[in-house]
Formats: sequence, structure tokens, C-alpha cells
Amino acid sequence: MTKALLVIDIQNGFCPGGNLPVAQGDEVVPVANALMASGQYDLVVASQDWHPPGHGSFASSHPGAKPFDMGELSGKPQVLWPDHCVQGTGDAEFHPGLDTKRIDHVQRKGENPAVDSYSAFRDNDRSALTGLAGYLASRDVRELDVMGLATDYCVKFSALDAVEMLPGVRVRFIEDGSRGIDPAGVIRAIAEMKAAGIAVTQSTDLLKAGA
Repeated sequence: MTKALLVIDIQNGFCPGGNLPVAQGDEVVPVANALMASGQYDLVVASQDWHPPGHGSFASSHPGAKPFDMGELSGKPQVLWPDHCVQGTGDAEFHPGLDTKRIDHVQRKGENPAVDSYSAFRDNDRSALTGLAGYLASRDVRELDVMGLATDYCVKFSALDAVEMLPGVRVRFIEDGSRGIDPAGVIRAIAEMKAAGIAVTQSTDLLKAGA
């Protein structure tokens, strides 16, 4: 039985100074490092937003649109984001303070320009899989703790997909290891995760328990 930590999108683009910064996003870095170093996880996986230039979720790909407008992508409603985490750019790299030596597997996502991918498990159209569920199943993961950026988007969708795609796996959301874009959206996201059976925990409690 394997216990895994899933670290979501702790990249320069989502931290202060990035192209799509989450307020206090860099504060999750020491939390991730402490948990990875605690020795309580058999497996550490990190997701990485990895968009091609001109991705369809970018406002710049829609003439006349501004970042954070609601638009459309492949016939479905889509928040139009600033250009962010473009493949091969510094914006897409992991935060320099993140202890990447402790990461066992990197799961890239958002590579299809015609569909966005909040979840580390599949694209937003819910048809194209990243392969992460299969990877975790192959490692006999039975407990999965999820944290990172941003609570109300990629963390929430990753946690919900983990419950759906990994039956029998206990999924927990690490609240103090995550930051969100919209405070009201964070409240809704946590309520959704709780309703799906996802426990909400704090890194302080996990570190005490693992000591």
C-alpha cells in the first residue's frame, strides 16, 4: 500500500511575479518541502501546466478579449487567462524554492491547444486522460494527499478526479498547503471537495502525526 503526495502546479507562473499569480502562492513552497522531507510519503508526484504558445485558453488567442473574460473554447464556456506556463519558458518552471529532487514523477498537462486542463488527471472535456490515474494505480496508491495552486481550479478538479478515477483511494486536501484565486471560489471548492468525501487537513497536523 502506497501513500502519495500530489503537488499541483507550484510553478513560477502561479506565484508572485508570474503571469497568472495566485496571491501568496509562494507560501505553499515551504509547506510542500516540509511534507516531502517528512518521510511519510512513499511517492511524490508534481503536476506542471505546460501550454503550447497560443493556447486556446489564452485571452490573447481571442481577438478583443481581455484576461479573465468569459469566452468559449471548442464550443464550451472558458475563462480566458493571461498567457501563462508556456512550454520552455521560465514562467512554466517549478518555483526555484521547491525541492524538486524529492519529486518522483512529473505529470504535465494542458498541452492540447483546443482544450484546457485544470485537473492533473484529464482535460476539461473529460475525455483525454493524462495517464496519472494509471500511474498511481500501478504504484498501488491507497492514500493521496493533494495540495498546491490554485485551490479553486487545478487543486479542486484534481482532487475530485482522484476520487472518481481511483476508487477506494482515500483523498485528502491539504488546506494550508494551497492558495486560491477567488476567496468565494475557495469556499465553494472546499465545500465541493467535502461533499465528494475528501477530508480537509492541515500540514501541521500531518507533520505532527508523522513525527
